[in-house]
Amino acid sequence: MLYAEQGASWWPVLWGPAFVAIGVVVEATTGPVHVAAWLAVAIVLAGIGAVWVSARRRVYLVELTPKTLTQGQEQLPVERIAAVEEHDEAVGAPAGAKPLGGGWTVPRRTTEVPLRLDDDSVVLAWARDAEELTSALRRLLPDTADPPTDV
Repeated sequence: MLYAEQGASWWPVLWGPAFVAIGVVVEATTGPVHVAAWLAVAIVLAGIGAVWVSARRRVYLVELTPKTLTQGQEQLPVERIAAVEEHDEAVGAPAGAKPLGGGWTVPRRTTEVPLRLDDDSVVLAWARDAEELTSALRRLLPDTADPPTDV
């Protein structure tokens, strides 16, 4: 693995049970605690949180190996990448470039990394740490690797 972003951590699953614990404390100060009801609410909220985190981990997954670049549920063979294009934040993405991963746009809070493919088309890879992904991609491409220096 040369670069990876998991998309989300599992700690948000604990939000529901934490709110339930607060509810139990408040209810304990005002009268009897309905343990079965609070337990059911905690399980339901944890389940909803688990579904949400699982979906985010699939949609926002970024993995770069020597053979494939995975963006969301889409995999691009590294051999198809001809070059990593320069990206100017002020200018934005190249017109008509398709984002990898299956969405209409790159995910929020990520930065675009334009890639020129072997068929001369441009697609948009993306990552939270675009500089690190760009660096890892450039190390894989033979024509953009740093030339050896004679000392």
